[in-house]
Amino acid sequence: MRVLLCGARGFIGRHVQRALQAAGHEVTGAASSRQPGLMPVDFSHDTDVARWLPRVRGFDAVVNAVGVLRDSQARPLQAVHEDAPKALFDACALAGVRRVVQISALGIEGNGTRYARTKLAADAHLLALIDAGRIDGVVLRPSIVFGQEGDSSRLFMGLARSPWLLLPRPVIDAQVQPVAVDDLAMAVAALLQGDGLARTGVLPCVGPAPLRLGAFIASLRAQLGHGPARVGPLPSLVTRLSARMGDALPFAPWCSETLALLAQDNVGPADVLAGLLGRPALPHQRMVEASWQ
Repeated sequence: MRVLLCGARGFIGRHVQRALQAAGHEVTGAASSRQPGLMPVDFSHDTDVARWLPRVRGFDAVVNAVGVLRDSQARPLQAVHEDAPKALFDACALAGVRRVVQISALGIEGNGTRYARTKLAADAHLLALIDAGRIDGVVLRPSIVFGQEGDSSRLFMGLARSPWLLLPRPVIDAQVQPVAVDDLAMAVAALLQGDGLARTGVLPCVGPAPLRLGAFIASLRAQLGHGPARVGPLPSLVTRLSARMGDALPFAPWCSETLALLAQDNVGPADVLAGLLGRPALPHQRMVEASWQ
């Protein structure tokens, strides 16, 4: 297949491109950075169907791996997560691109953050096109995606190295099902070939078993060869102040939105990803060894 991959230079996009190429697909990467071999796009401003229509013509499939963790003037969530993807999906429907894979996120339903609302709006738009028979599409919703280049992964690894784990109680107790970024990438490749082409709608993408976020960080610490950390809940006042400080620092991974997202359960059935991979997904107990190279 000829595949247009949006977000090809992002954390997830780089892994998806390698998986697609390994599966024999001809991949054109689209990203905001102007580099040889890349289609230049700007999800912050390309919110018109007319901008996308000539770009998607001639492709058999489109994968959207664009995403940002927090709002900023340079990369506003409204444009990046909702307006530009809607225009992209409409252009695919008009150009006859039948296969579209939207990489979304698990745990966004019922979450009031701008991250969740904008992701959900784009997902709903694609699902409406699928229901209307205009696109064969998939909304792939992973739990926490773990890998060396990921912002949230760096945050968790930093916490795992500390002898003290102080987090808000709802965050410590939130249920997660981490998925290795390479497993997510291979799942995308599987959705563009063989039996995977028959899959449509919303698909969860999670690791083998749920566990508390605090237990996941403890597992990362054990994999690093450290003894158990002292775990305690962060006082509510300190939690709010630290999140507000993060709000003022646009480069910081910790902020009010991150806090709200991490406090949300993030689990689903493990058999979906295992079925796409043809094997069980990588367990959390091996993620440092396999994903942090």
